[in-house]
Amino acid sequence: MRRLTALLLASTLSFAAVAQDAASTATRTAQAEIAGRLPLSDPRDEANVMRGKLAEIPGGVIQTADGKIVWDRRPYAFLSKAEAPDTVNPSLWRQARLDAVHGLFEVVPGKIWQVRGYDISVMTIIRGKSGWILVDPLLSEEAAAASWKLFADTIEAKAGKLPIKAVIFSHSHSDHFGGVGGIVTPEQVKAQKIRIIAPHGFSEEATSENVLAGGAMGRRALYMFGAILPPGVTGQVDTGLGPKLSSGTVGYMEPTEIVSEKGGTLMIDGLAFDFLDAGSTEAPSEFVFYIAAYKALHTTEVVTHTLHNVLTLRGAQVRDALHWSKVIDAMLLKWGGTAEVAMASHHWPTWGAGEVSSLLANQRDAYRYVHDRTLFLANRGATLHELADQTPEAPVQGRDFSTRGYYGTLNHDMKAVYQRYFGWWDGNPANFNPLPPEQSAPKYVALAGGADKLLAAGKAAIAAGDYRWAAELLNKLVFAEPGNQAARAALASAYDQMGYQAESGAWRNYYLAAAASLRGNAVEASMGNGQSRSFVSAIPTAVFFDALATRFDAAKGSAVKGIFQFVLPDSKETVAVVVGGGVEFPRYGVTEAAPTATVTIDRKILDEAMMGRAQFPALIQSGAIRIDGDRMAFLSWFALHPPADPRFNVVVP
Repeated sequence: MRRLTALLLASTLSFAAVAQDAASTATRTAQAEIAGRLPLSDPRDEANVMRGKLAEIPGGVIQTADGKIVWDRRPYAFLSKAEAPDTVNPSLWRQARLDAVHGLFEVVPGKIWQVRGYDISVMTIIRGKSGWILVDPLLSEEAAAASWKLFADTIEAKAGKLPIKAVIFSHSHSDHFGGVGGIVTPEQVKAQKIRIIAPHGFSEEATSENVLAGGAMGRRALYMFGAILPPGVTGQVDTGLGPKLSSGTVGYMEPTEIVSEKGGTLMIDGLAFDFLDAGSTEAPSEFVFYIAAYKALHTTEVVTHTLHNVLTLRGAQVRDALHWSKVIDAMLLKWGGTAEVAMASHHWPTWGAGEVSSLLANQRDAYRYVHDRTLFLANRGATLHELADQTPEAPVQGRDFSTRGYYGTLNHDMKAVYQRYFGWWDGNPANFNPLPPEQSAPKYVALAGGADKLLAAGKAAIAAGDYRWAAELLNKLVFAEPGNQAARAALASAYDQMGYQAESGAWRNYYLAAAASLRGNAVEASMGNGQSRSFVSAIPTAVFFDALATRFDAAKGSAVKGIFQFVLPDSKETVAVVVGGGVEFPRYGVTEAAPTATVTIDRKILDEAMMGRAQFPALIQSGAIRIDGDRMAFLSWFALHPPADPRFNVVVP
């Protein structure tokens, strides 16, 4: 990987990582074992990563107009070393180095380009008959704008400036549409008749996914993506799916065209795009497509260079691994042997008809293995943790790096399949209604003979390299005595070693972020992404009021009864919130005859409140909100919706 090493050295600056525990003997042994059984020196992925590179953003630094850093690859200079340190799984190290290569790449000469390494996702630019077709404009507007500038400065400087004819959103996750405002504006879309194309169900899924459960999902995402870790050989190195998330502004643009669940061919700027529906695989709303003129298959996020999540560590609805495998097989049947390049919305392309077919077949088999092995064992009595622990990796995972668990893992994907079919319970009545950890932990400590004995047992497990058992023991002690610094330090040490050994970037990040939290040196910062007005205004009003209902303090409001009617003149919407018995039930589009109070507020003002730019008391005082009826009843009810603390504890009580 000399070429890759030279590139990384040239494009980054040095960084001194914050030291945690060194790799133990057991960890070094585990790293050597995986290095010994995997073909880590296989040059094919490196060749594909480097193929067609034309230019890069110096240092990989992207800033806002006022100097705020949105993206910075300089702290990742440690990845320039070809040999993995003892504190990083050598397979993950290989993946991280491949993901670290950034720049503009030519995929099909003169026809297709990709900008990689400036977000967790990848942006694709396709040459149409008269202009450009963009696919998946990254997560943030700033990253997308900088990536588009790199393309324009490099390609348009030679080919001449051409108009953007269409933007394609491959699926409903924000890292594939959030940056659109950095490339085109709504005014441009309207004036220039730019087509915004997305799969069916996109609008609902794109704006609603994180609204209801966004607080908890966002908190867990800080751990999963390593956002509270410094970069370094004992910290964050990669996510497995891409380097990390950019930290700019997340926007939204409503599609002008929807591809139905039937898929089919759509002419876009003189090119025939053959769409295949892939909804309910990696995303609820998703498609893949093939451009016959270029023999190019875009697999979006259905097929990337990793086994994906059937259930993400941050939380989401469980995905359908069986359907996922069948969609990939449909791609193989439809385009296998014909497609000469496969590119995705993450990672790097694969070239060659035979290589593309192998990629599809191997990925299909990986998801089918996850699904079928889970049910094979579950139908023989294996429970959630038993089946995942006793299953060896799929045979294909030993020979194809694209199927390895850099993001999702065989272990937690099998647990997700179990959850999809059987739920959260393993069938054992002892586990049906167990004591919460904070109640059971002191009892375990007492049973062990006290904190000192339990701590000694945990340390002995660490010394023996039995880190999972050590974590189980020491977690009991930390939950019984959260102020016990020796217990916290010992548990952090166990997490360190499990993080170092993890092949999954998500697992590594979660373990090491947990260790940092226990030690009190986590970088307690938000993900850094601010939702733009375009994103917030796209959230359906009905979803907003459903989310408001999840904030209702039922304990304090159990005696509250009433009907609060909301009238939104600018959007011509009404919502009646029926309150009683500790529950509030929003009725969208309903006008009640005798509400307790009627609140008249423009949706655009409601958006301001949603974004935290305005407070209800001030809005009432200014006259931006009118309240008719029982004003005090409304104010008393509305006060029963306290915001949740986004920094709730995860690894301590």
